Amino acid sequence: MADVDGQVHRGHKTTKAGRGSREKKKLKNDKKNGNLKDRHNPRAFSVANIVRTQRNVQRNSDRAQKKEYVPLKDRRASSATESPPSLVAVVGPPGVGKSTLIRSLVKIYTNHNLTNPTGPITVCTSKQKRITLLECPNTPTAMLDVAKTADLVLLCVDAKFGFEMESFEFLNMMQTHGFPKVMGVFTHLDQFKTMKNLRKTKKLLKHRFWTEIYDGAKMFYFSGCVNGKYLKHEVKQLTLLLSRVKYRPLVWRNTHPYVVVDRHEDITHPSKIEEDEKCERSVAFYGYVRGTNLKEGMKVHLIGVGDYSMAEVNALPDPCPVVDKDKEQKTLVNKDTKLYAPLSNVGAVQFDKDAVYIDIGRANYTKKENLDLPKKEGENEDDGSDGESSSSSEEEDIDMDNPSGLLKSLQDVKEGVDQKMKYSSLRLFKGSKAVKASEDDEEDGQATDKDQKRR
Repeated sequence: MADVDGQVHRGHKTTKAGRGSREKKKLKNDKKNGNLKDRHNPRAFSVANIVRTQRNVQRNSDRAQKKEYVPLKDRRASSATESPPSLVAVVGPPGVGKSTLIRSLVKIYTNHNLTNPTGPITVCTSKQKRITLLECPNTPTAMLDVAKTADLVLLCVDAKFGFEMESFEFLNMMQTHGFPKVMGVFTHLDQFKTMKNLRKTKKLLKHRFWTEIYDGAKMFYFSGCVNGKYLKHEVKQLTLLLSRVKYRPLVWRNTHPYVVVDRHEDITHPSKIEEDEKCERSVAFYGYVRGTNLKEGMKVHLIGVGDYSMAEVNALPDPCPVVDKDKEQKTLVNKDTKLYAPLSNVGAVQFDKDAVYIDIGRANYTKKENLDLPKKEGENEDDGSDGESSSSSEEEDIDMDNPSGLLKSLQDVKEGVDQKMKYSSLRLFKGSKAVKASEDDEEDGQATDKDQKRR
């Protein structure tokens, strides 16, 4: 070989004699003739420590055995129209912002402002999905029932104060009755003055939350409130995950039918209540049936009351149905968003302690003479005769057979029923003289005067 300077070096010579060359020649000839044999040396690839290897193999098999489980079939229907809405429970100690969270979610989904969220609130979150929001009271019995029935739990924690005893009690109840999905919601983050303290608190809360639930559990941070609701972009992150989350079926729900009552009515006859206030009542409960099928005649357990047998079970129209499949649309339009919250005074029916109020919608029963209608050009002011004619035509338009006519006639009522009974009359036979209530009262008064004179 020639170097840069022109110097010639001696090349390397392969050995042609000795042990190495002989083994190479033998190996080359064996490969050529096909007589090459594989090496079988068991100790060349053995483990260094047999006992340690046995322990590792046993440990890996035990871990694999723990991961094996019998898959449970979800008893809920696969289609959204037949299956009940998923129950999302908002749990936490008092003062952490549970009602504010429900109001914020309802505002995002339906653009409706709830003043006082009470009872179950069902909303449509998409074309094929709906959820029922329920605020859990801070009582052990309510926590126990929510732990059994909730599909998803939003555990609200005051980040400034930290975890409280109610949160740990609820987690223990869920471990006993089957652990549903749990997501953490940390509020009051706007009370931290420095970012360093905020980051440190977030790290501690995440470590503690993952220790109680599992590593990787979802957590949401709500920093502040505007007009009584959380910030819109923070709530939208939660709604995005609510639309994608999948619920795991639990044993108790696959083997028990249960109903989360949306509303109830006392249908006992008023005469029985007047006779005896402690009589047996007949109560109708309305709600979605979850779990297995509910049959007529089955005994049910009313929480805090006892066991009772059902007299009748009826299937009613869905008060909060999903969007019709025939409509060709990809997203949920604002006019199609539905909200069903009977105890929160939302919708056509409002419940009070003493009565039930029904909203009749856009029906207008105002009289024509009370309306400020725009006058046409060339039209003179109304005379007294015109007013009489308009009132007479209004009376002629009243049809007592229709509900609207009945309501219009009730608008003109100026006296009570007891006063009108004095002028009421009753005709027993056709063509006979009508008997008036006032005449009977006068006759009774004259008879009593005669009896007093005789005495």
